[in-house]
Amino acid sequence: SAKIVVAGGFARGQPPFPSPSPSRAGVWDVRDRRRNPHFTGREAVIGEVRGKLLAERQAAVQALRGTGGIGKTLVALEYAYRYADEYDLVWWVDAEQGEQVVTRYAELAERVGVAKPEAGVEFNARYAMEYLRTRDRWLIILDNAEDPEQLRSWLPEGGGHVLITARNPAWSGIVPGLSLGVFRREEAVAYLRRQLPDLGEGQADALAEALGDLPLALAQAAGVMRGGIPADRYLEVLGTNTAQLLGRSDLPDYPASLAATVTIAAERLEADHPGAVAVLRLAAFLGPEPIPTSWLVTARGSLASVPEDAEDIFWPESALAPLGRYGLAVVGPDVFQVHRLTQAVVRQSVDAVQDDVVALLTAVDPGDPELPATWPHWAALVPHLTATLPTLSARPRLRPTLLGAARYLVRSAQPHAARSLAGTLHEAWSVSLGKDDPSTLRAAHMVTWALDGLGAHAEALPLVKDILERRRRVLGENDADTLSSAHDLAITLGNLGHFQESYALHQDVHDRRRAALGEVHPDMLRATFALAAALDDIGESESARTALAEVLELQRRSLGEDHPDTLDTAHYLSCTLRQLGWLPEAHRLVSEVLERRRMVLGEDHPSALRSGHDLALTLSHLGRNDEAHSMLTVVLERQRHTLGDNHHDALNTADSLGGVLSHMGRQAEAEQLLRDTRARVQKFLGQDHRLYSAVTRRLADALEARGRKFEAQKLRASLHRKGTSKKRTP
Repeated sequence: SAKIVVAGGFARGQPPFPSPSPSRAGVWDVRDRRRNPHFTGREAVIGEVRGKLLAERQAAVQALRGTGGIGKTLVALEYAYRYADEYDLVWWVDAEQGEQVVTRYAELAERVGVAKPEAGVEFNARYAMEYLRTRDRWLIILDNAEDPEQLRSWLPEGGGHVLITARNPAWSGIVPGLSLGVFRREEAVAYLRRQLPDLGEGQADALAEALGDLPLALAQAAGVMRGGIPADRYLEVLGTNTAQLLGRSDLPDYPASLAATVTIAAERLEADHPGAVAVLRLAAFLGPEPIPTSWLVTARGSLASVPEDAEDIFWPESALAPLGRYGLAVVGPDVFQVHRLTQAVVRQSVDAVQDDVVALLTAVDPGDPELPATWPHWAALVPHLTATLPTLSARPRLRPTLLGAARYLVRSAQPHAARSLAGTLHEAWSVSLGKDDPSTLRAAHMVTWALDGLGAHAEALPLVKDILERRRRVLGENDADTLSSAHDLAITLGNLGHFQESYALHQDVHDRRRAALGEVHPDMLRATFALAAALDDIGESESARTALAEVLELQRRSLGEDHPDTLDTAHYLSCTLRQLGWLPEAHRLVSEVLERRRMVLGEDHPSALRSGHDLALTLSHLGRNDEAHSMLTVVLERQRHTLGDNHHDALNTADSLGGVLSHMGRQAEAEQLLRDTRARVQKFLGQDHRLYSAVTRRLADALEARGRKFEAQKLRASLHRKGTSKKRTP
């Protein structure tokens, strides 16, 4: 399995080996990070990392941690460059935010050719993990991995290496390892004298003492002193700034020596490079992830705090270069990056630039998140939007972009991240804007979509009802947002087994949308499909079959054979055909849907797995129970792996597998599986969920087949007392 090292450190000096070409690794992406030509020190650290990775065939795990500013990222970068020719694939992941980890793995899937464009981000990320599991000679770097529990499931298996940098000491309780500290004094002195050849030994020692041997502070001090400040003068200014910073009550959690070096560097740049300082202040309010340089070009006309110079044909490079020289940013060919500690210091003294942060983020809004072509651009933008939430989420101009980000996370199959972002916005805007504000309600709407993606229908129901009530009161019955909420409520009611209520509401939405949109608008086609499915739920299967066939024909003509909406309708029609006993037709249609979904979405996408489940049920109805059993076993394993043991889809498949086991005469196995499934449904979906009645009824059948009629009758009686529906779960 993969050998994992959690690494950290900081080092500069002359490289002991020539910098390799990234082309030595067939797939190379370190996020535009250039190798530091002045890397020195930490040789023992890199040697130990390499040794641990090579020492054992099984996973070699080492935690090498350090506080901010120690230089963990630079050690990982140096390792990647130094040993590039030992790997076929080197891939860098900015791991501080969970959604970025998923996005980077999805990008890897695309790079190596295993991605399915319509599958969504999370499932493409899983395809990348599977790709790594079956190969060796790869290196994955997870930089700033601050949440071990969240990242455990994203540590790939296989014959490659995983290198992690982390500040979080919790890693020590998960993997063995070392804690990396500041430079040894001799390393600090050597570093300063290498950067500043005219610096005396005593002056270097005094500077190292004043800066606490902190590598990031040393780097920034050297950058400023190369601009012409004598060592004695720098020490004098440093002492004044440090004393002032130590006297502040709002000092954030970073060393005062670093705060002083950042302040000195920024003040020094202010006179000669005001444009550079303006960009630094702007970047301080974004995330610590790489920032595309193109964003500055796109938004420049909207940035009031950035000086205009029409004759500067080299901007923004002319503004970024001084930041790199002074150690205030890492500047690559297409991106630049400001350390989180540097950002924290700069933010303390900047307020006016917040307008420009909003202008920048809105200027690079990628557009409609319903279009998969925009998803890579949204993926780059989301971490920077997330970083602004504490200070800028209430800005009116930024709200549509924040909502677009939440919608992107839903549409790209990242429901956990969508729930987190949309929930944060809903909570904040409920207080600042009011619960009836359109932006607040749109954020709440995104929360319900995320909950639907998680299968948490009971949790979503009260929020969906509240949104609809508020929109009806504020916007009116026929507003598009109101009808969208009514549609969502009807779907949620159906998922919870309230079929008559669901059907009535679907009928109302259908009629209102037809009056406003006509027959072939995509929203109208969705309403027609939903109404046909609701007919099936209330037992009008023949009417549902006719309606589903009609809408399927319209979707095929207007949307195409492989459109997700078309495939949803075809899938549901196959279920209805099976229920009506049209088994050859059901088998043909669901087989076609499964093939298309696998091609478009990938084999492990939830929709493809649901089609596999329903093909297995059709096989069982045809008497081919051995084939059905084999297929359901595979589907259940994949659903548990990708969705979790307690997801609705996995529980539904377990119920169906229990039924097939009963048909095969394997009643003891069926009883064991169905008892476990029933308990899980009761705990995670509730007794009012339609799956609870289905699995209870199937368990009763299995018990009766084993001669335990009293227990079976008792179970069935409990369902009659509750008045639960006998409608099957598609």
